[in-house]
Amino acid sequence: MVPAINYWAVLIATASSMVIGSIWYARGVFGKYWMKAVGHDEESMRQGAVFPIIITVVVSFITAWVLAGATDIAFNFYGGSFFWNALLTGVILWAGFTAARMITHDAFDRRPSGLTILNLAHELVTIVVMAIIIGVWPPAGA
Repeated sequence: MVPAINYWAVLIATASSMVIGSIWYARGVFGKYWMKAVGHDEESMRQGAVFPIIITVVVSFITAWVLAGATDIAFNFYGGSFFWNALLTGVILWAGFTAARMITHDAFDRRPSGLTILNLAHELVTIVVMAIIIGVWPPAGA
C-alpha cells in the first residue's frame, strides 16, 4: 500500500518550517543565545548562508513528506481522526528519532544542554505545526 499524500499540505508544511525557524532563531528571540552557543558571530552568519537555507528547504520537505505518509499509514491502521493521527504520529516520530538522536549526538559533542533543549524545542514546534497543517488537509479519501 502506498500512502496517500496531499502534496499541497506538504508544501505548506515545508514553508511553515522556514517561517518557524526564521522566527525562532531571530536575534530578538533565541538567535543571540544560539549564535553564542554554536560559536557564530555577525560575520560568520553572513558568509555562506545560501547553502544551509537550501539544505533546510530540502530536508523540511522530506520531513513533511514522511510525516504525511506516516500519518496516512497510521490513519489507515488505527482509524479515527486524521488530524489526531497526524499530531500523535508527529510527536512520536519527534521523540523516537529527532529527540533521541539529537540528545545522543549533543552528549558526545559536549554541546551545552541549553542548546540541546533550544534545538529540541524548535524541532518539536516545527513538527507539531507541520502535523497540524497535514492533519487539517488530509489526502482525498481520508
